[in-house]
Amino acid sequence: MKIAVAKGDGIGPEIMSAVLKIFEANKVPLEYEMVDMGKWVFDKGFSNGMTPEAQQTIERLGILFKGPMETPKGKGVKSVNVTARKTWNTYANKRVFQTLHGVDTVFSKAGIPIDITVVRENIEDTYGGIEHMLTHDVALSRRFITRPGSLQVIRYAFEMARQKNARRITCGHKANIMKITDGLFLECFYEVAKEYPDLKADDIIVDDLCMKLVTRPDTFDVVVLTNLQGDIVSDLCAGLVGGLGFAPSANIGDHICIFEAVHGTAPDIAGKNIANPTALLLSGFAMLRHLGLTQNAAIIENALLYTLEQGVHTGDFGDKSKASLNTTEFADAIISNFGRTPELNAKPIIANKPGTPTPLKLEKNTMLESKELVNEQIIGVDMFIESNEQPDAIAKKCQRHAGVKFNLINISNRGTQVWPTGSVYTNLVNQYNVRFESIDDHQLNQQDVIGLYVSLSGDFKIPSLELLNKWGDKKGYSSAAGQ
Repeated sequence: MKIAVAKGDGIGPEIMSAVLKIFEANKVPLEYEMVDMGKWVFDKGFSNGMTPEAQQTIERLGILFKGPMETPKGKGVKSVNVTARKTWNTYANKRVFQTLHGVDTVFSKAGIPIDITVVRENIEDTYGGIEHMLTHDVALSRRFITRPGSLQVIRYAFEMARQKNARRITCGHKANIMKITDGLFLECFYEVAKEYPDLKADDIIVDDLCMKLVTRPDTFDVVVLTNLQGDIVSDLCAGLVGGLGFAPSANIGDHICIFEAVHGTAPDIAGKNIANPTALLLSGFAMLRHLGLTQNAAIIENALLYTLEQGVHTGDFGDKSKASLNTTEFADAIISNFGRTPELNAKPIIANKPGTPTPLKLEKNTMLESKELVNEQIIGVDMFIESNEQPDAIAKKCQRHAGVKFNLINISNRGTQVWPTGSVYTNLVNQYNVRFESIDDHQLNQQDVIGLYVSLSGDFKIPSLELLNKWGDKKGYSSAAGQ
């Protein structure tokens, strides 16, 4: 099989060379087609951090194995790592965090084993990077959580948990505050859970999850989260097992998958041949197993675990009384231990059953859309206005524009109601949300909303608006604090 390989920036070429050397020594049946991605590609004027030829190669082969990559700062370009995941819809980011004998942590010293798999939604949430300045003081970021996107990653997490024989699958969320967005993700979690009655499914608020992870990490097995929360929690879990140098990452999509090291490019040690290749090697094991190369993966992983058990280490971890090895020497040590078995967590040798990674040739974009069970109604609008006036003055102006179809319901500032009731102790910024709802819940159309917008714009700048939608008895919008 042939796969695409991007060496990355900083220490990327060194650790990638070490990992490929280990693969070649084990006669892993792969061929590598190198592709151009990373900071130096940005510097050549490619705004997405990859050449068109690289994109074509990856889409033809279906697998990308990549080193860490840097995004230039202050140039208004998106992260190449995020762009790659989103472009190819690798909707599930799977990271496995396990205790490694020879990598000392507070938990290993206490005899508490860790084996946690974090599945992070990889496409949506605030990672859309859709942001606007509404006023010179107020920035807005749009957070998208979709039913089809949530179902994709959650169903993957349940399937993976079943294959792993997991004892528990947990949804981390903040639905107590973000009742609509995280609420939708949590709703999808329990919807999918009904299809897997053999798995214990539960949920936990994400801040409580973080506290419990650093006190009793051994109680968790598989955890699935939205994108931003999953990003934070997965780095927390990396800290439990020794840091990002021991954190593999697999980005799974229906057609294209990316396996990568998620740690930084470490430019301060680049070119010195002292970087730790373990995270990229662990990501490589996930790739090999994904491709059906289970025998190669097990032999190399057992050799790595045995090497770590012997106290062999690079300079960033391990017993400082023992001399550290450089990147090349560490790879050679692993190669010399092929065929040896670690005392702890030895991996079973299962014969290879290689498949083909080549993706289906798609003729058009896939539309993800669930069935609308109840017809949508527009029953109002939130107008986000710019003003430094007091709430009562704003209300008097807005009421003049309500006409015969709208009622002014409330005014809020940074999510807190300031009219018709509120407190003078609520600090204000120069951007308000003015909520109009239809009289007697009569259905409105977009022309009604546009008419209100035109009228209201005579008194205020309106940087943004949101329709207030309703499906049956279910309102599709949140209330302000204090409303």
